[in-house]
Amino acid sequence: MPTQPHRFSVAPMMDWTDRHCRAFHRVLSQQARLYTEMVTTGAILHGNRERLLGFDAVEHPVAVQLGGSDPAALAAAARICADWGYAEINLNVGCPSDRVQNGAFGACLMREPDLVADCVAAMKAAVPLPITVKCRIGVDDQDPEVALNAMADAVIAAGADALIVHARKAWLKGLSPKENRDVPPLDYPLVYRLKQRLPAVPISINGGIATLEAAEAQLAHVDGVMIGRAAYSDPSLLLSVDRRIFGATPPDLDRRDAVERFMPYVEARLTEGVPLHAMTRHMLGLFNTWSGARAWRRHLATEGVKAGAGVAVLRDALRHVRAPQVESEAVAA
Repeated sequence: MPTQPHRFSVAPMMDWTDRHCRAFHRVLSQQARLYTEMVTTGAILHGNRERLLGFDAVEHPVAVQLGGSDPAALAAAARICADWGYAEINLNVGCPSDRVQNGAFGACLMREPDLVADCVAAMKAAVPLPITVKCRIGVDDQDPEVALNAMADAVIAAGADALIVHARKAWLKGLSPKENRDVPPLDYPLVYRLKQRLPAVPISINGGIATLEAAEAQLAHVDGVMIGRAAYSDPSLLLSVDRRIFGATPPDLDRRDAVERFMPYVEARLTEGVPLHAMTRHMLGLFNTWSGARAWRRHLATEGVKAGAGVAVLRDALRHVRAPQVESEAVAA
């Protein structure tokens, strides 16, 4: 495991960062911290835990993100997650969706730092795992500086081990979650000031970071960077994370190699009845910038959904792609 577990992480994303996505991302980076989709306490306490919490050991280090606002329910869910073998438990205080608001958790908890602190304290008392919080800088008409500082102070006092800040306000009314990805504007300096005020607290930044160059620039101000949509839409950027962000020596892989390394996982899941497209949907953007990237996506999208589709579909799709000459020479060197 990395010595700085939150130095680089892939954000929890609903409908995206499922167990197959995480297994694929782990092929690309051995060091990045991976997160589950948000799982609600009610689902964990009363639902199908294998479906909700099951993961492959290859995914480690992997954290589970919980959604909830009842300290007792979160403590019970945390105990279950610890038993399943997760490396960290993260509390969602940032999602602005209507479904989450109706459950009285997610971003609306930015208005209730004392309640969030009670939730953190309950989970800390229940399990020995790191408990972290992912939050916004505020919601609606809150003053972001006041709201973020109040939340940070409350949860750190309650024992939170790290804070991940999405550096954008959440509008709970009038904007869809998709619109809220770009509006209102990001405020990175506010997160930098929080880090300066709390130098001993591990603080990561999230929101609008699309390249490793941008991530490296952020690390001059904070302890860690979390990237979401950019890492999903172009997973090849994860191939450089271990070397550039962690200073580690990664396996000598190019994108084709990564597909080959993922094949045994795919074959194992196919024997369990998992359809091919459930795994290959997370790989569609892998060959962006390579010749044949469109044909790769089209082949997986059309052939991968057919009954009985297997790894032969992946191998056929690979025949469509070719690295740019400069990239081929760099890999050969």
